Amino acid sequence: MTRLVAIDWGTSSLRGALLDADGKVIEERSDARGILKVPEGGFPAVFEALFGDWMRLEGAQCLISGMAGSKQGWVEAPYCACPAGHVEVGRKIIRIDAIPGARIAIVPGLSDEHDGVPDVMRGEEVQIFGAMALTGASDGLFVLPGTHNKWATVRKGRVAGFRTCMTGEFYALLSQHSILARTLDATAPLDEAAFLQGVTQSENGHGLLHNAFGARTLALFERMPKEELSSYLSGLLIGEELRTQSLQAVGEVVLIGSPVLTERYTLALRAAGVATRTLGAEATWAGLHALSGFLAAADSNGIQP
Repeated sequence: MTRLVAIDWGTSSLRGALLDADGKVIEERSDARGILKVPEGGFPAVFEALFGDWMRLEGAQCLISGMAGSKQGWVEAPYCACPAGHVEVGRKIIRIDAIPGARIAIVPGLSDEHDGVPDVMRGEEVQIFGAMALTGASDGLFVLPGTHNKWATVRKGRVAGFRTCMTGEFYALLSQHSILARTLDATAPLDEAAFLQGVTQSENGHGLLHNAFGARTLALFERMPKEELSSYLSGLLIGEELRTQSLQAVGEVVLIGSPVLTERYTLALRAAGVATRTLGAEATWAGLHALSGFLAAADSNGIQP
């Protein structure tokens, strides 16, 4: 392999990078056609339109992570149960033969279970493996903010377990579809003071269901302008999320995600006395490159969708 076409194909969008043999990014691309915007049977056509020229380079192979491996995606790649590292995940990579001559494979996600209830991730496991490769850390707490945030514990280079928090989705619901949408500006930039006020308020012991109503009454009594209320609400939600985590013995948290989100978690965690290290898209590319060594073994798992 002289080129790796690394793709993170999510629910609402996808992004790809062309990597050289050493994992260096040569070029990046992104598109709004996440799996929910691809018509039935349309994955090969979308892939060819976006990445066909990369795949025609000599020695090119492709590795895809994310929701493309879900039941609603291109081909289902069954979850790998925790604890799992890149070896366990790499052995379950599935090669697909959807485009003649193209060498394409899909990474499975991870599953975990808490009190008899399953938990899952797709794509974040690759980011965690990439973060470990980039930082040299084989133990620690890795947090991936997003629509469904992941808190993953890593021990000896393997994801020992993780928990999902629907913080991002709850923020969208409350800020856009609840009574709060009438009094706050969801597009306003981050106001650090209002955000940290929300984080502090979340610690009062009254719970999110009560505290969230305060975002309405603060506006009703004109104690906080609408430009600051979205940051306050964000602080309440992230503060509630942090309140349910065990952070007492955590020396440092590795944050992986977009700067817009990791900035907020950095502020909240530092207010709690926890140091942070931040990574972005480079974690995905490093993780896919680390898993690319298992592509040859994926031939035995190959399927025709």
